[in-house]
Amino acid sequence: MTSPIDIEGGGTSVVVDGEPGPEAKGEAVKLEGRSPGQLMWVRFKRDRTGVISAYVVGFFFLIGVLAPLISKLYGKNPYTVYADERPELFDSAGVPVQPNGGISSEFWFGLEPGNGYDVFTKLIYGIRTSLMISVAVTLAVVVTGILLGVAAGYIGGRTDYFIGRLIDFLLAFPAQLFFIASMPVVVSLFVSPRDETPTYVRVVALILVQWVLGWMGLGRILRGTALALREREFIEAAKVSGASPWRIIRKEILPNIVTPLLVQSTYMLPNFVTAEAGLSYLGVGIVEPTPDWGQMFSKASTELVMQNDITYMFFPGVSMIIFVVAFNLFGDSVRDAFDPKTAR
Repeated sequence: MTSPIDIEGGGTSVVVDGEPGPEAKGEAVKLEGRSPGQLMWVRFKRDRTGVISAYVVGFFFLIGVLAPLISKLYGKNPYTVYADERPELFDSAGVPVQPNGGISSEFWFGLEPGNGYDVFTKLIYGIRTSLMISVAVTLAVVVTGILLGVAAGYIGGRTDYFIGRLIDFLLAFPAQLFFIASMPVVVSLFVSPRDETPTYVRVVALILVQWVLGWMGLGRILRGTALALREREFIEAAKVSGASPWRIIRKEILPNIVTPLLVQSTYMLPNFVTAEAGLSYLGVGIVEPTPDWGQMFSKASTELVMQNDITYMFFPGVSMIIFVVAFNLFGDSVRDAFDPKTAR
């Protein structure tokens, strides 16, 4: 007899011959294995701060990508000099006549004192420029850190020695002073000092300068990770099986450095955003008429703006603070999701 026997007065059925009951079958179906990535995603979704920060960061990137479309729907662009086209909006000093920097239903964030650029479109295009440069620098740094850091850690020997000494040498340079001093030199390699520098040359120079002194920290972290991994049993097993060093690095090492790579990337990108903004603020980065986050800070620090339109600093300043804080909180949440034992 293989069917369950109902016992009168009992709430459950008894199974003879060892056949699992309905509840046991249901539990067996629910037991599913999860990959480390799925576990990380589950832990991340439980972190409300991380999820909100991710939405804020995504919003800024969406604004940067859709800046031309937003500008078109808004009906203005960041290059129109309203001080010349509509002089009635400004006084004799070039300051907007209306209060709060000329904020109105027509100009949502007001007008820039002096040239009279529309602040709203200049801000969204400035976000686009800064994020584009910072993402490019981050990608270059990640690729360099992987190539040199993993090579030094796994190969070892002379390779590790020479890459280690190169890292030590580059770390001896004061980064900010090097950025400021080298930007004119790098630009002069592409354009004669007597000619006007195109915007793309300044963008390339900013990426190169930040990349040269930006990869060493990540390279050291990945070197240490690869150094620890090469002594593990699965690496020894791959060597015994006859796998080539390139295959071991590609199939065994790289999948195991994803965690430090993602965590460090979420910390590096906002640092590159502020570094790029600082160079533009000092006048060695992006210059007018190309919109840029740091360039707006530079304009806000001029005597004309400080004395007549203090609200001009509000929009770029608040947006920069929100972005950097949100990205740092997002990085903390990613780190905690990968390593739940880490104490924040």
